[in-house]
Amino acid sequence: MHTCPPPKEALALWLKAYDSIRDGNYGHLLLEQQGEAAKSLLDALRPYFESAHLDAREHFHKKVGINLHPDAAGTTDITYPTSLPRKAKRGLFGEVLAGLVTEAYQEHYVGGHAWSVPIFLFREHDDVEKFLWALKFDPNRIREIYGRHGSDFVGIALDDVGEVVRVIAGEAKWRKTLNDSTVAALMYGPKVRNKETQELEHTGRGIWFEVNRDTPIPHGLRQLQFLLEQCDPDSYAAAILSIDRAVLELGPPPPRTDLIVIAGNGAANRGNAESVLDWENKPADYKAARDLQVVEVILTKGDTLIDALYDSLWSDT
Repeated sequence: MHTCPPPKEALALWLKAYDSIRDGNYGHLLLEQQGEAAKSLLDALRPYFESAHLDAREHFHKKVGINLHPDAAGTTDITYPTSLPRKAKRGLFGEVLAGLVTEAYQEHYVGGHAWSVPIFLFREHDDVEKFLWALKFDPNRIREIYGRHGSDFVGIALDDVGEVVRVIAGEAKWRKTLNDSTVAALMYGPKVRNKETQELEHTGRGIWFEVNRDTPIPHGLRQLQFLLEQCDPDSYAAAILSIDRAVLELGPPPPRTDLIVIAGNGAANRGNAESVLDWENKPADYKAARDLQVVEVILTKGDTLIDALYDSLWSDT
């Protein structure tokens, strides 16, 4: 289970928050790095990231046969998530960051709901298991990893008896540099050449496409339910039952908030407090009739921070 609270004091020193809610069901939060990312920040973030990855770490290690005990036969240096390719770890960072900012800045979110992330869904990533299995027997067999299907992030809000009364789900993306072309590719899909006009055009299968077409009950909520049943069925009995009722259509589905988290290093020509998406009005490309929360996390040398953070997980550094 994910039990570590967000390090709010460290986040307040690291990120300056600019929030704006201009519409009743649209929220925009800009988090902009202020100052350098010191070792003290890594020390503060490490427990949260270890907590977020712990379920998947135990799951993958058991499936692949990785035993980290020093006296175990066949000991290995292959571990999750440290042994994953750098690109994959940066993708994981974006997904953990979605949980981190949702739990730490929920008072800035549209609707003012009390969000929690009882467990992250990282074990639901078949290609990671395949990668670690191959890497265990051939350490030189390095390749990129296919992304996990479904929502990048799922969180829930519970009532006084522990039932799920609202779900937050959506896309979380990290890009090294958030310039205009990179953001356009994120939102509208990569460019390909039109066979008729020979012009480069976006495929239309970016974040807006994925969020607009997602189901009212995200598949990740069902995955979350099954993980709760396995890991802590007593504490989350009411939540498990309420999700079952919704999935089996024995009651109304919990209302949903769509979340889009975009993180990366700011473009060279970016000004202070300048956002990459519209912060005054709900973007016209968003078509779903739900609450929408956009979070932009603009960093400086964020790729260096991510590499150092993931290198430090479950280590003494």
